[in-house]
Amino acid sequence: MAKQYETVIGLEVHVELATKTKIFCGCSTAFGGEPNTHTCPVCTGMPGSLPVLNKQVLEYAVAVGLATNCQISRYCKFDRKNYFYPDNPQNYQISQLYLPICRNGKVEIETENGKKFIGIHEIHMEEDAGKLIHDEWEDCSLVDYNRSGVPLIEIVSEPDMRSAEEVIAYLEKLRMLIQYLGASDCKLQEGSMRADVNLSVREVGAEEFGTRTEMKNLNSFRAIARAIEGERERQIDLLEEGKKVVQETRRWDDGKGESYAMRSKEDAQDYRYFPDPDLVPIVLDDAFLEKVRAQQPEFREEKMRRYQEEFDIPAYDIEIITGSKHMADIFEATVALGSQPKKVSNWLMGETLRLLKENGQDPEDIRFSPEHLAKLISLVDSKAINGSVAKEVFEQMFAKDVDPEKYVEEKGLKTVNDEGALRKTVEEVIANNPQSVEDYQNGKEKAIGFLVGQTMKAMKGKADPGMVNQLLRELLTK
Repeated sequence: MAKQYETVIGLEVHVELATKTKIFCGCSTAFGGEPNTHTCPVCTGMPGSLPVLNKQVLEYAVAVGLATNCQISRYCKFDRKNYFYPDNPQNYQISQLYLPICRNGKVEIETENGKKFIGIHEIHMEEDAGKLIHDEWEDCSLVDYNRSGVPLIEIVSEPDMRSAEEVIAYLEKLRMLIQYLGASDCKLQEGSMRADVNLSVREVGAEEFGTRTEMKNLNSFRAIARAIEGERERQIDLLEEGKKVVQETRRWDDGKGESYAMRSKEDAQDYRYFPDPDLVPIVLDDAFLEKVRAQQPEFREEKMRRYQEEFDIPAYDIEIITGSKHMADIFEATVALGSQPKKVSNWLMGETLRLLKENGQDPEDIRFSPEHLAKLISLVDSKAINGSVAKEVFEQMFAKDVDPEKYVEEKGLKTVNDEGALRKTVEEVIANNPQSVEDYQNGKEKAIGFLVGQTMKAMKGKADPGMVNQLLRELLTK
């Protein structure tokens, strides 16, 4: 009988924190920028420069720790992790090995197999390294230190995951919690959330773990799922052939759908960690912890329960809207301005999701304001514009956050409610389409749809379709 294998997965997730300045200096953390313009003596590792901890980094780290049910260390400090690499300006990285800020947490995930807790071993604070840019034209490598010193937290899970599905559910849960906290935008494509996958396989029923490898360079959920499947198969093939799995760091190439070895896996002693002499230990008191706890937001589960009680919208809408903190904020603010919850939900679930998909954007990229959405709904409610004009206005609003009232005014898109002008147009349409008139009078109901369409076309879409329909029926039965 063929052997059955079980996959054992643990993750190291790096999250770039949403502070305006770096972890140990006052340089900007903004994404992009000309190379080496967001730098100073501290983040470029100049001798004699002194790091000072950014308090906001500490608050975000503790907030994430509380949200993931961790024990918060009342006393912790920073360590130096020594390694020599061109993108690492001091030749060491300031991190936390011995006394991390958070330990022993857990988050609950849900997959097709039901609910399950994934343990969190620890969360520690550290600084990011710079970025190497390989110039093939000049055949050399250049370094950009803009990212050097950008604050990170590293969330280290226990090896509790057994499938790609569980890994994605865990990452989505983390991303959701962190976005709700406002601690990071967690955009995988911009590198503000990065996951390294530690994976091993063992025979089903075995007590001991197999030899694990670490997979790097994973910047989308799809790449992570594919890398897990690919590495699982590679390790099983080796074991089936009687070979050994080597403990190493591997790089995943999503284009080729395969991984290759980068280096043999280092252990902590290879980095010669020691406490950083330039940074004082961090001692947290009750007041600090209470302050961070009091600032914790309403998380998704609580929000979903409240929406069910407060707003009369379907469970499916609630699930989608609360799936993004930004979208939930827009929904609540628009309702607070007096719009009907179901109408707000319809715009978000319909046109908003359609345009996000077309533009390859996330809900976090929505640019229109709640005020403008409320105005648009009000224009439709008061019949100042009809449904098709509203969609056209919404597209402009989605792209440039235009004020719908001003836009409708400037473009002359208001619905023509002048019955005289409308009657005149309807009469002309009837005169110009004798065949359709005859069809309608012979009982072909579809013909009225054609005549409504011709009238709307003649009115450049600026008529109330209901009113047009009513007038046509009235004039055709005479």
